Amino acid sequence: MTSLLLPALQSPTGPAATREAVRFGDLSLTYGRLAEASAALAARIADAGRVAVWATPTAETVLAVVAALRAGIPAVPLNPRTGESELAHILADSAPTAVLAGPGDALPPALAELRRVTVDAGAAATAEAAEGHEGGEARPETPALIVYTSGTTGPPKGAVLPRRAIAASLDALEDAWGWTGDDVLVHALPLFHVHGLILGVLGPLRRGGSVRHLGKFSPDGVVRELGSGGTMLFGVPTMYHRLAELLDGRGRTSPAGGPVPDASGTSADALAAALAGARLLVSGSAALPVHDHERIAAATGRRVIERYGMTETLMNTGIRADGAPRPGTVGPPLAGVELRLVEDDGTVLDAPGAIGEIQVRGPNLFTGYLNRPDATAAALTADGYFRTGDVGTVDEDGYVTLVGRKATDLIKSGGYKIGAGEIENALLAHPGVREAAVTGEADPDLGERVVAWVVASAPDSPPSAEELADHVAAQLAPHKRPRTVRYLDALPRNDLGKIMKRSLRA
Repeated sequence: MTSLLLPALQSPTGPAATREAVRFGDLSLTYGRLAEASAALAARIADAGRVAVWATPTAETVLAVVAALRAGIPAVPLNPRTGESELAHILADSAPTAVLAGPGDALPPALAELRRVTVDAGAAATAEAAEGHEGGEARPETPALIVYTSGTTGPPKGAVLPRRAIAASLDALEDAWGWTGDDVLVHALPLFHVHGLILGVLGPLRRGGSVRHLGKFSPDGVVRELGSGGTMLFGVPTMYHRLAELLDGRGRTSPAGGPVPDASGTSADALAAALAGARLLVSGSAALPVHDHERIAAATGRRVIERYGMTETLMNTGIRADGAPRPGTVGPPLAGVELRLVEDDGTVLDAPGAIGEIQVRGPNLFTGYLNRPDATAAALTADGYFRTGDVGTVDEDGYVTLVGRKATDLIKSGGYKIGAGEIENALLAHPGVREAAVTGEADPDLGERVVAWVVASAPDSPPSAEELADHVAAQLAPHKRPRTVRYLDALPRNDLGKIMKRSLRA
């Protein structure tokens, strides 16, 4: 592990200086330009103590975060869609002294008291070299980012991520994926969380490679960038589901006689060729349904691989580029990560296939929750493992399969432990189901009963509850069949495309 977090930005010269670092649409910054602009911005904020970053999907966000890292001060990425009360809580808790934002960003009143530092990536792309920040590299335990959790069980908590954790996770992924400076990453993820910002931006920059951000996800953007040099694609299940839906049109013809396009005009054949040419297709932030895995593989010959991480732990497991794909699993633990399953009473489970809460330990862990020693203590075991709250299984080869969140996806029914994920995959394999979610509901006889929430492929003629229950029972086991089926027009999802099961229950 290099002692520098972003070594490629330390005075790049020659060919390294002219290599593209980031691209957003028509705006491109080379390593030379990004190094100069971030050093100049770092000099302006070096005494800020802690800064907020208005994290739009733009080059300004990249420049702001990189400058904060080079200045050795923590950055707090802010989701521009955060509501007033939640934003006020985050600002009061993290106490930044300045906010970094693009020249055209309209900031909410809650940020009015902070010093505004305008970040203009367009000007940086053409500016003359400016005097920059000369500070040395911060220590490994220095906080790099404070990323706020979703706050599903209370106000959001700020996870303090040290430079050590970011470097450890990105280097473990380098090992797992053969990630090099020759890779060009394509993605369209938000830049206020771990997946889009740390993996999707700092990952390529740590390797000396390139990132092309689409601004907004679209199949035509994926085709364009993968077809013009992109080697890796990062996405979330909703994105890959859209790609799988379009790929289903491959081989079919439109009334005009050509390949079936989607609304953007992208044909299934063009998409299949672009995905087939990528070195790595990676999905994360939620489980990718097996049905979508299979559709993409059938059309492209390329398997999507998954990894598993959290805000507090960064990356824990991942399918290796040179390993077996195994759809439905998130791979073995990454280098340096210790992973175990435990029963409710803390008993460690060793038997393959046993279902238990996932706990992890390693250099990838956060320092703690900002201003919350109580929450930090509750999240860690006496021997230093982080209690993820996720439930899973581990097979004989160490591959982890996620069952879901302990609070929402583990259903205890009739004496059985049932994982919502496998039922969701079974439902999605039914041709009459477009989307599906599974939860538990109190039942006087079973303890909990399995409830399926279904978006039908044909809303006017959805499959009956009995048909779906029989389908699941035939695919899995009778005790896993849904006892109740509720039909919806759409499932509630957050910014990452994760289904908000607490909203379903409410």
